[in-house]
Amino acid sequence: MSPLTPAPESGVADPAVTLPREIKVLVAAAFLIAIGFGIVAPVLPQFAQSFHVSVAAAAVVVSVFAFTRLLFAPLSGVLVERLGERRTYILGILIVAASSAACAFAQNYWQLLLFRGLGGIGSTMFTVSAMGLLIRLAPPQARGRVSSLYAGSFLLGNITGPAAGGLLAGFGLQLPFLVYAGALLLVALLVATQLPAVGAATGTGPARAKGAGPASGLARAKGAGPASGLEKPGQEPLLLRTALGVPAYRAVLTSSFANGWSAFGIRMALVPLFATAALGAGPEVAGISLAVFAIGTGVALMFSGKLADTWGRKPMILLGLAVNGVGMGVLGFTGDVFWFFAVSLVAGLGSGLMGPAQQATVADVIGNGRSGGKVLATFQMTSDFGAIIGPIAAGFLVDTFSYGVAFSMATAVSLVALLFWLPARETRR
Repeated sequence: MSPLTPAPESGVADPAVTLPREIKVLVAAAFLIAIGFGIVAPVLPQFAQSFHVSVAAAAVVVSVFAFTRLLFAPLSGVLVERLGERRTYILGILIVAASSAACAFAQNYWQLLLFRGLGGIGSTMFTVSAMGLLIRLAPPQARGRVSSLYAGSFLLGNITGPAAGGLLAGFGLQLPFLVYAGALLLVALLVATQLPAVGAATGTGPARAKGAGPASGLARAKGAGPASGLEKPGQEPLLLRTALGVPAYRAVLTSSFANGWSAFGIRMALVPLFATAALGAGPEVAGISLAVFAIGTGVALMFSGKLADTWGRKPMILLGLAVNGVGMGVLGFTGDVFWFFAVSLVAGLGSGLMGPAQQATVADVIGNGRSGGKVLATFQMTSDFGAIIGPIAAGFLVDTFSYGVAFSMATAVSLVALLFWLPARETRR
């Protein structure tokens, strides 16, 4: 079978498919991570500006996290293939926890920039690891549903996190960073104790060795020791150059870049500053606006994963790019809090429409029977690259022109990604 030929999998979503327990553990961990990240999100740009720096400099603090993620993403792919997903995941979580705690004690802008940047190293480690685990554990006919469930747990945390972060900021801008560090320590403990190192047999479908019980989401090959599978994956990895030969994979890299630019870059760096400078609001409104964006995404995730498994990946990504791009472009021209919240909801809806379909596309290319650390790392790198360039470019445009021009760039980037997707072929089988 060619590396580009999908396994003979059913393309029809089956709601009766039982998801492995390991996926539920990862979903719970994602929720805790998202709460902590959401608590920090509305505070970080303002904490940077407390050191008397410009808007562009404050945006760089947001970008540096994605910048280090981008630099170390190739290394994380190698670690996943050598150490296994579980060990890489736990180590990455602990690095981000230490970084967040250090940020709380930063004495100047440069210390904050350094500590925040170091957290990106751990972030890329646990992100690539989690994606690899989800691809290997998810039944092929439920990939969109699993992606929605995992992303939904992040969004649920992002809904409550920013609002809590805005309130915690009233007790000092340092407190949210310490709360984030504590949440990450809980995640490390959860994964270490509840995600066992079980074996995984190779194959094209969900790995299940002869004699394995039906309740096992991973194959437990006869005689496999506890260090196999998640600890030392044995599948032959999918080469990056092979994946780049698939038009849909190349297209998903562009939409990942656009989503990183919009949802992870401009939204985190510019929206809190826009709420303060243009609307005259405080950190509470900034936190609520991020939560509203997350609510819009969460609403879309209630059905977008299932539609990605039935309608296909491509239509959902095209629709999501269009809705998110228009929403982000309009956001910079809102003049009051009501419309600011309403447009944030629409932009979040667009992000939720395309999210599960993007991850399902990558899963289609890799398949369940092999690892794809470098392929996953590259997919993540494009999102991080967008999250780096977006805030820096937006900060420059705000200082030079206006917030409206800066937000409009997100529309232009989404349009370019949409054009790349038009000739790509559907990957769902």
